[in-house]
Amino acid sequence: MAAASDVLELARRELGTREEPSGSNCVKYNTDYYGREVSGRAYPWCCVFLWWLFRKAGAAELFYDGGRTASCGTLMTWAYRRGRLVTADYLPGDLVFLRFSGSGRPQHIGIVETAGRNALVTIEGNTGAGSDANGGQVQRRERPYRHVLGAYRPAYEEEHMTQQQFDTMMEAWLERRAEQEPGGFSAEARAWAEETGLILGDAAGRKQYKSFCTREQLMTFLYRLTRMK
Repeated sequence: MAAASDVLELARRELGTREEPSGSNCVKYNTDYYGREVSGRAYPWCCVFLWWLFRKAGAAELFYDGGRTASCGTLMTWAYRRGRLVTADYLPGDLVFLRFSGSGRPQHIGIVETAGRNALVTIEGNTGAGSDANGGQVQRRERPYRHVLGAYRPAYEEEHMTQQQFDTMMEAWLERRAEQEPGGFSAEARAWAEETGLILGDAAGRKQYKSFCTREQLMTFLYRLTRMK
């Protein structure tokens, strides 16, 4: 079993891998899939690339129950029938089905790296600037949600956050809060606090009104307040 981060880390290491010669579909993922070197239009490899990732990650069973398919449409139908097709709230590690024009079955597939408000960042095989669905290289792409039909969510191993990871994330979140502008409703109170010296700011002079207040800081505020004349 593997975690989503394991498969994504492997995918990142493959960025830049391309078929040789260009337009041939002759690439190591196809060679492993078919057991021999192949070339020609009959061997697109976006889905094969994902099969290869799960196999190399030691989690072949998470892709098509350990079977093989080079068809995005077949994988999407399989995911739907097993209740593992999601159409919203995408997560890193989801295998996302894409269609770039018209309607119908998916034309392409990739693995979600991050999900934003307006688009997914994916890592995909057989894509490129010349062709979204047959570009011949492993690339990181940004896909607007209008191109997303849904995604297969593998039953990854649950990941456990370390204390260090939590601490790092918490520090980053607190920093983002501190940079936020205060609401207008507090303008008069803030002006008074700054004028009287109750709020002095940090070393850079920032007041950081949206940051949390520790007990130590609270005692300092109260101490200053009691000494005001």
